[in-house]
Amino acid sequence: MVNKIADPEWKVFFNKEFEKDYFNKLNTSISSQFKTEKIFPYQNLIFNAFNTTPLNKVKVIIIGQDPYHSYEKINETEIPHAHGLSFSIPKMAKKTPPSLRNIFKELNQDLGYNIPKHGDLTSWAKQGVLLLNATLTVRAHEAGSHQKYGWETFTNNVIEKISSEKSGIVFLLWGKFAEQKEVLIDSKKHFILKSAHPSPFSAHRGFFGCKHFSKTNTILRENKKDIIDWEIK
Repeated sequence: MVNKIADPEWKVFFNKEFEKDYFNKLNTSISSQFKTEKIFPYQNLIFNAFNTTPLNKVKVIIIGQDPYHSYEKINETEIPHAHGLSFSIPKMAKKTPPSLRNIFKELNQDLGYNIPKHGDLTSWAKQGVLLLNATLTVRAHEAGSHQKYGWETFTNNVIEKISSEKSGIVFLLWGKFAEQKEVLIDSKKHFILKSAHPSPFSAHRGFFGCKHFSKTNTILRENKKDIIDWEIK
């Protein structure tokens, strides 16, 4: 895998993880599959979340489960929906996944922003929203295909590092899978907001109306941190 990490703080953490047995096995397995299978996101974007959101800039974490396993063709060019940021798709993609559409509906209901014309959440990541999937790669059209390879160990260690070394981070846990990560978070130091998952199967059971975007900004403002401009332009 391509492991180029720009942020110095993340780089120290990554280098330690890369030396561990579990990561060596993970790297061997995933790297071999890249040679024979269609894997998303592309190698240079696997760690996009960490290169877009430096560790010392993290204010909010949104935890997803898997990268999108779908892609579309635009002018004969394959555009994977996964680009290393949970729930986000590249700006050029035309087909917004259902969960992301529901995120935008809640954003509209909560803060009144228009439904965006694209699904690229990079602007959130640049403001300190770590868009973290629990598993960072997937085989095309095979949801969950890279679970239990070791990615969960890696991303659990990411969450524990942030929990132990930072304070006042807002964790948005959407759905039962994300809620399982609560045990990794020191609730005395951080803020945890939970709701149903934005999937069409569950959004009506508590995601719609959760107002996590405005609640997050209230928390940040009360803790004298810059709020997030959630509007996608």
